[in-house]
Amino acid sequence: MELDRIDIAILECLQRDARMSLQELSSQVGLTSSPCWTRIRRMEESGVIAGYSVRVNAEKIGLADTVIVQVTLDSHSEAALFEFGQALEAIPEVLEAFLVSGDYDYYVRIAVRDTRDYERLLRERLYLIPGIAHTKSSFVLRSLKQSLLPLRR
Repeated sequence: MELDRIDIAILECLQRDARMSLQELSSQVGLTSSPCWTRIRRMEESGVIAGYSVRVNAEKIGLADTVIVQVTLDSHSEAALFEFGQALEAIPEVLEAFLVSGDYDYYVRIAVRDTRDYERLLRERLYLIPGIAHTKSSFVLRSLKQSLLPLRR
């Protein structure tokens, strides 16, 4: 889908505050409500807008630690990759998983309460996944930047 400057302005506003009223959004991007709503619906239907969500402060709900786990699998067959992905989907603490190039096969971002909780997760969930050859864990000490998508070209 080709986006024009108004579509990009709408997306920037919605990334900052998806609960913004249609009237406020329309005013900020210089449209009336009806064409603004039409553009939003078009971007939703085409998949540019994938959904709406709430950002939750992980620390405030007891998930104070983030761990980045680098994983190497012992097989790179389609079946092995699919099964590993399915296993990660079943672990609620797994926030994101990326198949990557380089020394490891996956980077997995995990939210846990503390180191004991992470140890439990390793024993009870992660290390039970077949096909893992090697892992390396790094605890995030501080989040330096969490960004919105850069929409201006």
